[in-house]
Amino acid sequence: MKAAVVVFPGSNCDRDVAVALEAASGTAPNMVWHGDSEVPDSDLIVLPGGFSYGDYLRSGAMAAHSPIMRDVVKKADRGVAVLGICNGFQVLTETGLLPGVLMRNASLKFICRDVRLRVERDDTIFAANYHAGDVITIPVAHHDGNYFADPETLDELEGSGRVAFRYCDQAGAVSTEANPNGSQSNIAGVYDKSGRVLGLMPHPERLADAALGGTDGAGMFTSLLGALN
Repeated sequence: MKAAVVVFPGSNCDRDVAVALEAASGTAPNMVWHGDSEVPDSDLIVLPGGFSYGDYLRSGAMAAHSPIMRDVVKKADRGVAVLGICNGFQVLTETGLLPGVLMRNASLKFICRDVRLRVERDDTIFAANYHAGDVITIPVAHHDGNYFADPETLDELEGSGRVAFRYCDQAGAVSTEANPNGSQSNIAGVYDKSGRVLGLMPHPERLADAALGGTDGAGMFTSLLGALN
């Protein structure tokens, strides 16, 4: 699997996700600077977490207009897999590759803690090594993770199975109490229409090694390896 990680000014999880990708695949990804005009030939492009451009204007808004993003959008349209984590999810919505927006957390506070997610589908390249209904633990670290979309968009996402993960409790029940940021329908991640672009707020790379305290996030990277190798 040939992977590339885009690095923006303010990215702070780019190396974390690079380590997780190399652990899964045995091959270090290409680290691509935001000012470059082209992503090297890749099976997977990752937009990492962080605070691109200091979150000025709006989270992900400036990064979405970086030179490299023109090529990311072009490659995504051609079927290259794209994973946007946290700030990367925000960038994907700003480019229009994914619907909806990520607003300020309902608490108006930065949230950094482990949360539980329910896997909604296991028939995608990102989730093949999970089972639908699995409850996994993944950390979040964001100030603007409150997913919002208009009613028509939400209906389309639900009807076409494009909700990837939902915030839930230990038993897998979706509730207000289990929702860390106020996201509509407890949505933690969504797919595009092809299922080859995923944006999610939690950080799978932060629990992808037992030394970090858990391996629930590793399944995403091994799923990608199996699908794209």
